Amino acid sequence: MAQAAQQPAGRVTKRRVRTRANLLSAAFSVFAAKGYGRVSIEEVCEAAGYSRGAFYSNFDSLDELFFALYRERADLIADQVAGALALDGPDLDVPAAVDRVTEVLLLDLDWLLVKTDFLVHAARDPVVARTLLEHRARLRQAVADRLSRARGHTELPAVLGDVDGAAHAVVAAYDGVTTQLLLDKDVEGARAWLKQLLTALLTDGSDKPAAQRGG
Repeated sequence: MAQAAQQPAGRVTKRRVRTRANLLSAAFSVFAAKGYGRVSIEEVCEAAGYSRGAFYSNFDSLDELFFALYRERADLIADQVAGALALDGPDLDVPAAVDRVTEVLLLDLDWLLVKTDFLVHAARDPVVARTLLEHRARLRQAVADRLSRARGHTELPAVLGDVDGAAHAVVAAYDGVTTQLLLDKDVEGARAWLKQLLTALLTDGSDKPAAQRGG
């Protein structure tokens, strides 16, 4: 009897997961087309083909829905970066790692439009900003973790300070390049510029291993 009672719950769970995924996908398209601050819950529901009840069974607000979207993208970017950086041994080959990162890093114009709209929204709401900053910290942490494992084998430019400073610089470079990408729509140009910028940031002008350099 107990086993039979559990089966409907499993089907409901699967349906809810599918509903949530469809709402997220529809919201992404609507946000990209109209702008985060110009979208209503009704428009998201209409695009997904669901009622407001379906929306509220999954999300309390558009802010919560956006954070779910942001978390998916932030996780994807962090995983891409971590995976690209994990292929070297302790002696991090910075130019090769940068090549891999810039090849796989998410440079999606629709996502950049959505993210930029929400950054403006977060700038006016300290609670939203705090949550957004927590999500952004995951990307920095992925970079910092890899640089920490390379310490003693790969020397970073002194101007960056510690690995946390280097991770902040990497994310700042990504932010700057993606801002330009929003304006000129040149994805390949953005990848090339990001590659040059990250290589310059993370190397000290020498291709010798740290053990072969003085100081």
